[in-house]
Amino acid sequence: MSYKTLLVHLDDSHHSEARAAFALDLALKHTAHVIGLYVVCQDLLRPLVRRDDSLNLGKLEAQEAERMNLVREQFTAAAERAGCPFEWRAPAGPAIDVAVLHARHADLVVMGQEDPDDDASYVARHFTEEVVMGSGRPVIVLPYAGRIVSFGENVIVAWDGSREAARALADAMPILKRARLVTVSTVQKHPDQEVPVGFDVAGYLERHRVRAGFVSIPRSPGMTTAATLLNQLTDLHADLLVMGAYGHARAREHVLGGVTHAMLKTMTTPVLMSR
Repeated sequence: MSYKTLLVHLDDSHHSEARAAFALDLALKHTAHVIGLYVVCQDLLRPLVRRDDSLNLGKLEAQEAERMNLVREQFTAAAERAGCPFEWRAPAGPAIDVAVLHARHADLVVMGQEDPDDDASYVARHFTEEVVMGSGRPVIVLPYAGRIVSFGENVIVAWDGSREAARALADAMPILKRARLVTVSTVQKHPDQEVPVGFDVAGYLERHRVRAGFVSIPRSPGMTTAATLLNQLTDLHADLLVMGAYGHARAREHVLGGVTHAMLKTMTTPVLMSR
C-alpha cells in the first residue's frame, strides 16, 4: 500500500494554513497528489438573515466568497512553492456528507482537532468524529495546541487485537516503513494479564521490514486507557499515535467509544485513526 492521494480539510480557522503545509510536506514524502477540500460551517449566520433581506444576504455571501478565495490563494501558493501536484475543491452541500464523500476517494485524510478558542474551527457537530467513523479511510488528526516539529519518526501503535486496531496498523504501514522507531503498545486491562497480545504484531511488522519493539503498559487505578497512552507518548517523545477508532451508529450520529472520544478531546500529538 502507498499513499497516492491525500485530502486535507481546509477552513477559515487559524490552523488551516498549517494543516495544508503539513499535508503538502507529507505528500512530497510519499509522492502523492493533494486535494484541498474547503468545508466550513454554514449554519451559524444564515438563520440570522431574513429571507427577504437580500442586501444582508448578498453581503454575507460576498464575505463568505472573500474568505474562501483567501484560503484558496494561500493553499495554491503553498502547493506551487512546494512543487506538489494539487487540486482545490469547495463543493456545496451538508458539511459532514460532503467531507465523507470526498474522503472516500483518498488514501489518507488530514484533519484538525476542534479548537475551542477559534470559532472558525467549528464546522458541524462532531465533524471530525463523523469523518473518521464514516469515511472508511485513515484520518490523521492534528492537535490544535503546539507546533508539530517532527512527524512519523517515533511512532506508537496502540494494539488490543481488535479489528479496528488491525485496520489502523495496516493503514499506517507507509508511515511505519519510514519511521525511525516503532513501539507496539498494549495497555493491560487486568493486572494478571500475561499474554503479550502485541508480540505477534511485532513479527508481522518485521516481515514488512518494519523493526518494532513491544511494551505492555499496566493501567494505574483510576487512570483511563487514553490517559495511559498520552503519558506514554510523552515519556517516549513520540510524534504519532496509531490507533483504531471505536464506536457505533445511533440514528445519524456516531457514538464514539471512550478511548476514541477521549483521545480526540485531549490529544497533544498527531493521531492516525482508522475505523
